[in-house]
Amino acid sequence: MHIMKLCILDRDGTINADRDDFVKSANEWQPLPGALDAIARINHAGWHVVVASNQSGLGRGLFDVAALNAIHAKMHSMLAAVGGRIDAVFYCPHSPEEACTCRKPAAGLFEQIAERYGVSLVGMPCVGDSARDLVAAVAVGCKPHAVLTGKAAGFTAQSLPADYPAHTVAHADLAAFADYLVAQT
Repeated sequence: MHIMKLCILDRDGTINADRDDFVKSANEWQPLPGALDAIARINHAGWHVVVASNQSGLGRGLFDVAALNAIHAKMHSMLAAVGGRIDAVFYCPHSPEEACTCRKPAAGLFEQIAERYGVSLVGMPCVGDSARDLVAAVAVGCKPHAVLTGKAAGFTAQSLPADYPAHTVAHADLAAFADYLVAQT
């Protein structure tokens, strides 16, 4: 039986530069150094890559779905140029005050991914820069991987805060995670 190899990535701070004022347009979306090539290497090692991202800027009225679609079109286009792809983007459009079940650290986005692909996420790698990314992932059985970029910039593998799940594996960036993942397969 063929088991789908699925890798789940956070977006802001993991694939692209995070902004305190939110990434609100395609012009503001800038990939982190080496991140797009890293995704291509993950793809070429036989992994499907999906994104799970909180996009509370929608719920806060800072941008609309058309702007979000333009951001993702830029991301997909830049990835295609280096031979990579993201199969799907799952996002929570709600503000924190809406108390939804899809905003990380809740596990709703991950449940949507499992349902869409018809797979268990137990043991699948999830990469993020914040504790809430990884808390949501661990709730469905994913293996947590932190990148020391975005919200985790300034931490080390030894200094991740206590709110990161136990057994989180830390990597300098998405390229270092890709090296780790490809070496495992």
